[in-house]
This record gives sequence, structure tokens and C-alpha cells, in this order.
Amino acid sequence: MEISGKVIGLLPMQTGQGKNGPWKKQEFILETPGQYPKKVCVSLWGEKVDEFRINAGDTITASINVESREYNGKWYTEVRAWKISKQGGSVAAPPPGDEPFVADPGATDDLPF
Repeated sequence: MEISGKVIGLLPMQTGQGKNGPWKKQEFILETPGQYPKKVCVSLWGEKVDEFRINAGDTITASINVESREYNGKWYTEVRAWKISKQGGSVAAPPPGDEPFVADPGATDDLPF
């Protein structure tokens, strides 16, 4: 299943120690487009947190699994992303100083000193 939208918020990273070793979970709020936008809390687990590096404001398409579990008579549902594609392809500008200065050969030096 896939869901698309804009990341409007990141929840605090959760970490812990389980019987299989350390774990981490990053949840974010995704707002779907349309006349009646919906907000969905989506989670990333383990190495996917570092692999996808979600930021607020990103427009993404997430491949998800929806899973419900019962605990003490209550049901809990989680929307877990296993693949994320960022939309728009916005590339950050390189930091200043990475490109060598090239003087314009047709320019004249009008400096008074």
C-alpha cells in the first residue's frame, strides 16, 4: 500500500533495548493532499530511520504496512513505512566556496585603488 503527502511534523525519536538488541523508532505526521486532507502518524524503525532521513516539509510517497495488535483487551494500530520516495527532487545548493572563482574576461576593473 502507498500513501503520499507532506511531512508536517516529526515526533521525538524513541530508542530502547530489547531482547534482540537496541532499537529505534521515528514517527512523523503525514498530511495527505485533497479537499479534505487527512493526517496520518507513520513510523520508521531501525536502519530505515537513518536511510530515509525525513524532515518536516518534505513531500513524500511512503510504501506502508498497516498492522493492528491486541494488548490487554485493547487494539493498537501502527502504520509502518518500509520504503520512502521524496518528491520534487529539491537539491540543496552547495556551500559557498566550493566553486573556484572565474573572472569574466570581458569585464573591466573599475576599482579606484
